[in-house]
Amino acid sequence: MIPWWVLAIAVFGTNFTLWGLIGLMRLLETSTRRWWWHRGGVASPEQDFLVGRHRVQRRRDRPVRLGVADVAVLMAAHNEERVIVDSIRAITALVPLENVHVVSDGSTDRTVELAEATGVNVISTTRNVGKAGALQEAIRRFGLVDRFAVVMLLDADTHVEPGYFRAALPLFDDPGVVAVAGCVRTSWRDRALGPVGKLVAFHRQRIYTMTQYLLKFGQTWRRVNATHIVPGFASMYRTEVLPRIEVNPPGLVIEDFNMTFEVYQKRLGKVGFTPSAVATTQDPSGFGDYVKQCKRWALGLWQTVRRHPPRTNLFTAMLALLLLEMLASSIMLVLLPLVALVLVVPAVFDGVLAIPVVHEVHDFVAGFASLETLLFGVVIPDLVLTCIVAVLQRQPRFLLFACFFLALRVLDAGIALYAIPAAWLSSSSGRWRSPDRRPVGPAEPTTASTR
Repeated sequence: MIPWWVLAIAVFGTNFTLWGLIGLMRLLETSTRRWWWHRGGVASPEQDFLVGRHRVQRRRDRPVRLGVADVAVLMAAHNEERVIVDSIRAITALVPLENVHVVSDGSTDRTVELAEATGVNVISTTRNVGKAGALQEAIRRFGLVDRFAVVMLLDADTHVEPGYFRAALPLFDDPGVVAVAGCVRTSWRDRALGPVGKLVAFHRQRIYTMTQYLLKFGQTWRRVNATHIVPGFASMYRTEVLPRIEVNPPGLVIEDFNMTFEVYQKRLGKVGFTPSAVATTQDPSGFGDYVKQCKRWALGLWQTVRRHPPRTNLFTAMLALLLLEMLASSIMLVLLPLVALVLVVPAVFDGVLAIPVVHEVHDFVAGFASLETLLFGVVIPDLVLTCIVAVLQRQPRFLLFACFFLALRVLDAGIALYAIPAAWLSSSSGRWRSPDRRPVGPAEPTTASTR
């Protein structure tokens, strides 16, 4: 019989535990240096970021070198007429208009017309070449490497919050940092989402909260820096490293995993991250778009793993641990409904165990698990995760969807397993179709958990 606590560890995740503890060490170091700085001591060369506030403590003799004038914003768009104007307005409120660049990737709607009307720089590809191809072409045609110190890659459905650059740009004061990952928050207000759309949004925000606070914050500590992705929704790169990154290699469905792998495997530098650099993005509003996006992300991860052979470094070790746990937990979650069914049916319907095959299957499964084990090892830990996220986000609404999150995790696990053979048996063109978009209002006020 598998102990319930073994299943609970699988639900919480050893990676969350390991990197969560490292994140606590990072937070302790930051708090200690901040206290020492206030006492008049000399701060460490690394910039000190206070998690939960838009405030930066830094060495008095080391001013921030980069400002928003040094940042080129590059937005790839494919048929984004519903959201392109709002997104451009949101970013041009923070950076100069001339710094914003839009590349339309073979759009057949009014994306180009609407973007040009805002006054930003706009070009179009001759055909749909995919997001990575469009970004690569735009970097070259706009001459961004020669004109700017940093390029921000921004999705067309993303709104950057006012404190983003104030929190993120000082990370580049460390010359070893070549990329900065944004802190994602899902946009669900003012989108007229139905029950399914809200369920998807809250499920995604639960994932974002856990992965950013318990994985990425620890993985991007300067002492043990190794994270598997700089998400492409709102990320920044030093332009000097872009010529060394193969942005659009053949056969990949998405670009952000590959760009992150290139940073570490080519030893270009480190990745910075602070929860204070927040941007809101739209997650799919329908179940079909959600499944398609999950397949695309999972396939992109494994295609990138296939492309980059392992090396003897911290990044490969971190990635191996992450993938092994992902594989094990996915198998467990996919089998969960079947195991529960085998255990529940005999308890509800008398006489079922008299059927020979059913009896044998039940005895086999009961040798490994019981309903009590599933309750305390899977269901309750998953509910605890939801409660933790509800507290961190100060959103009691998470509890309204708590009973559905586990089912979505089972779906995610199935998609993750599907993507493994698909990554080796198929090649992708990189072409894309944006999910159904809905216009949104101004960016939502930042909650206390992400300030």
